[in-house]
Amino acid sequence: MNIKSENDVQRDAALKQNRVHPKKLLLSKWTAVKPTHKEKHFWVNKVIEPELIGQPVIEIELEAAMTGRIIRLAWRTLKDTSQWRQGWV
Repeated sequence: MNIKSENDVQRDAALKQNRVHPKKLLLSKWTAVKPTHKEKHFWVNKVIEPELIGQPVIEIELEAAMTGRIIRLAWRTLKDTSQWRQGWV
């Protein structure tokens, strides 16, 4: 019987996430796993800074490459590999 330790479970979960840091998001490219409105490729055109200095970044703006439509979402959403892939795949 193969029992995984808690560290193994955490490591496996981390490997299934996109490695992202909010300071490196600006102008990064992303591919939607399940495209909507025929929009598959996006790039981060804005990292929304919090009003209070020293607070962490919470949101970003993505621009669809094909249509130019802007969507605003929490930057941590990009870590979810079931929704996003890094780069234009």
